[in-house]
Amino acid sequence: MTDSAQSIPYTTDNAGIPVESDEHSLTIGDTGPILLQDHYLIEKMAQFNRERVPERVVHAKGGGAYGHFEVTGDVSRYTKADLFQPGRRTDLLARFSTVAGELGSPDTWRDPRGFALKFYTRHGNYDLVGNNTPVFFVRDPQKFQDFIRSQKRHPRTGLRDNDMQWDFWTLSPESAHMVTWLMGDRGIPRTWRHMNGYGSHTFLWVNEAGEKFWIKYHFRTDQGVEFLTQADADELAGHDADRHRRDLYEAIEDGDAPSWTLYVQVMPFEAAADYRFNPFDLTKVWPHTDHPLIEVGRMTLDRNPEDHFVHIEQAAFEPSSMVPGIGPSPDKMLLGRLFSYPDTHRYRIGPNYQQLPPNRPHAPVASYAKDGPMRYQPARVSRPYAPNSYGGPAADTHRFGEIAGWAASGEMVREAYRLHREDDDWGQAGTMVRQVLDDAARERLASNVAGHLSAGVSDPVLERALQYWRAIDKALGDRIAARINGR
Repeated sequence: MTDSAQSIPYTTDNAGIPVESDEHSLTIGDTGPILLQDHYLIEKMAQFNRERVPERVVHAKGGGAYGHFEVTGDVSRYTKADLFQPGRRTDLLARFSTVAGELGSPDTWRDPRGFALKFYTRHGNYDLVGNNTPVFFVRDPQKFQDFIRSQKRHPRTGLRDNDMQWDFWTLSPESAHMVTWLMGDRGIPRTWRHMNGYGSHTFLWVNEAGEKFWIKYHFRTDQGVEFLTQADADELAGHDADRHRRDLYEAIEDGDAPSWTLYVQVMPFEAAADYRFNPFDLTKVWPHTDHPLIEVGRMTLDRNPEDHFVHIEQAAFEPSSMVPGIGPSPDKMLLGRLFSYPDTHRYRIGPNYQQLPPNRPHAPVASYAKDGPMRYQPARVSRPYAPNSYGGPAADTHRFGEIAGWAASGEMVREAYRLHREDDDWGQAGTMVRQVLDDAARERLASNVAGHLSAGVSDPVLERALQYWRAIDKALGDRIAARINGR
């Protein structure tokens, strides 16, 4: 055997046993039947039949990369979270995605983009699961499933359906702010590298002294915000459906590592009660004039995963993964997601999903969880229950302090009380149209909306949509109407 032949690794089955052939099944003679004892053939076929895990119901199409986060500012007065302390560097995994499209859908459809981060901190994984928009379509998880189904395919035709989208949006006025974002320039980012990311929700930070603050996360792209026109996006969808996934991979391979600078907005804990609108409403932003951006650090993505399926398709992000110094807020959507995300991972990739490479903490694990399908790391405890007298582990509240939480008051209700003087659904969307967008951006917004409404939206829904846009901004609504059959 030549040296070159010896250097080529031999094929094995999944048990590591050398196989006899990569190409030929075991048969009786050249033309005889295939034998059931050809274990390697059976293994290959059975493995192939089970090669896919169920795709995500939401955020199915995406890509991502590994990198790190370096603290450049000092926010220790607001949080004791280890990853945000001065000088700290933390490894992370990022995944970007569309929301409504299936696994094989084009990257350049008009859609929000997921912006999910997993920080491998000294105190376990911290997952920040946001979007490229600071707001969302609904404020209550009761409506989330309905919203997603309205953006998917019509059950009778199997086709995407603009009428379903506008039917839901026009019956849900709280969607106005997010729809204005979606139909504007940022509805189709040029690449994932050229879009911002937001935690979107309001979160709680707690410092070493136990003081509490409400915060919002803003990841601003260092590459600059850039977008695609509808025409360019449609053209790319036809000949390069994986444009965004390809761009991120190739940029990192070429040494052009993208980065984002993290800023936070901070609100004193007590200020939330009488703020001018509900600061926990996911359809609202906090004006920067009220709460300026404070620099925290920089995120850089510089390493592509060695296997997309293992590290990206099996990546599991969950807002419930919060490290000491960080907690949830009364944001109803966030509270719903605390349950929903880990539950979908247990269904999609199994109850031991956190032992997979992208989800495995870099910090030591001392959990009483045990057994279940595909578990391969034993519970490193002397007895599988707590408390026990055989050496723990045991919770250490003195070491990490109070668990981040908030004080709630009042009886349980199903209705969102309007306790803040500016809690309306149209105001921030209208402000965005009149004060944030320039004339050219308003023209593109009107064109995008009119084009979307002209594609299969029924008359009753169309009438509501025109009223919807006039409620946001009368001049813009009239401009959209004029583009649609002169209405």
